[in-house]
Amino acid sequence: MTPAVEAARRAGIPFEVVQYEHDPAAAAYGAEAASMLGVPAERVFKTLVAKLDTGRLAVAIVPVAERLDLKALAATLGARKAEMAGPAEAQRATGYVVGGISPLGQKRRLPTALDDSASRYATVYVSGGRRGLEIVLAPADLAGLTEATVARIVRG
Repeated sequence: MTPAVEAARRAGIPFEVVQYEHDPAAAAYGAEAASMLGVPAERVFKTLVAKLDTGRLAVAIVPVAERLDLKALAATLGARKAEMAGPAEAQRATGYVVGGISPLGQKRRLPTALDDSASRYATVYVSGGRRGLEIVLAPADLAGLTEATVARIVRG
């Protein structure tokens, strides 16, 4: 059991854990998850870690088929600018490896933004804390557990 699954279980929300055989050669982890699970990419959300100009790290939860708008993320979380955090920094802050970073059960709670497209679906998929493991849950529960601000944070 990962810290992400444990966090969902402790919260008492309805959720499901699904697994697939991760291909170590896969570069696009989210696209791999969508393909392997037979789920539209719009319902599979990736967890990205960014550094705000305030010096704080922040989490963005966006569909795997979309690109994060760093300016929108910064504005949503009360900063002027944001840039992507390096992989080592993201792993240290969250306790998860890149490709398996979950928005749930992180080592320390970071300011979080969830793209508003999640609300189009009854459930969405997020990493369960390791490659090949996904948690399926309602967007409102995801926002509640992560204390996320829901806003448009993707380009386009």
